[in-house]
Amino acid sequence: MTILSIAQNEDRARKDACGILSEGGLVALPTETVYGLAADATNGEAVARIFEAKGRPRFNPLICHMSGIAMARRYVEFNAMAERLAETFWPGPLTLVLPLKADAAIHPLACAGLDTLAVRVPTGFAQGLIAEFDRPLAAPSANTSGKVSSTTADHVAADLGNRVRLILDGGPAAIGLESTIVKPTKTGIELLRPGGLAAAEIEAASGMRLTRSTEAAPAIEAPGMLRSHYAPGAHLRINAQTAAAGDAVITFAGKAIPGDEHASIVLDLSPSGNLREAAANLFDFMKRADTAARNQIVVAPIPKEGLGEAINDRLERAAAPRV
Repeated sequence: MTILSIAQNEDRARKDACGILSEGGLVALPTETVYGLAADATNGEAVARIFEAKGRPRFNPLICHMSGIAMARRYVEFNAMAERLAETFWPGPLTLVLPLKADAAIHPLACAGLDTLAVRVPTGFAQGLIAEFDRPLAAPSANTSGKVSSTTADHVAADLGNRVRLILDGGPAAIGLESTIVKPTKTGIELLRPGGLAAAEIEAASGMRLTRSTEAAPAIEAPGMLRSHYAPGAHLRINAQTAAAGDAVITFAGKAIPGDEHASIVLDLSPSGNLREAAANLFDFMKRADTAARNQIVVAPIPKEGLGEAINDRLERAAAPRV
């Protein structure tokens, strides 16, 4: 495992990454959402290495990252609404689930056997790397499957270690939550996973209300839909009103939880009540709480508006019964 700082030597980082990706190897790279574990999406052996490194179930599809709309059009079909959303929010934290073209070179393993593909365009270094590589990168979050996502290079190294050849250090992820995933259809837009782009922003741009699944166990059409996901090692309790001795406590907006004076650690996602700051801190604080907890992790209630919807989604899956 090698860790390279992008800030110190961006040219070398890009060159080394392209070399490893061309050989079918794995590279952990920063995006604006979380760190991704990237491989050539057209290379079946490379994609298989992602599943092996993460211990990821093969029925769980991957997001394929593109350099722009032009590259995405090589692999998926856009309807008018998909075009509108892509033009508005790409590059950025929005993933579109779109019909896969019959002649698309994406390896079927990346799609988990589906006839659709989850695609997005990241910002910054990742977008430039994909443009230079000139092939899409399958890149789920760079962590063991089902565990807390990585938002720093150190998180990746601690979790995956030598399972990845190269880790590119771009500093802490700016958003700290995975992308929002939607599926534009003939009749509307389905929200498959809330994330770093608030649903209200998508609704404002599209002029349509997003639909949400009411099924207890919806079909897995995109990453992040497993009931148990993003889980720390310690048991996690959400919407907590009290804390016990030895608990690791995560609060919000400067509000104390009765009993937190006996906690092993108290972390406030955002003392000012800023949901964007809370989102950026969530996974890092979950990892810190997991290390400090002598009992369990308890999390205070978080408002569900805006990015709070995505924060609560991650917490609910992290607190779900483990499989």
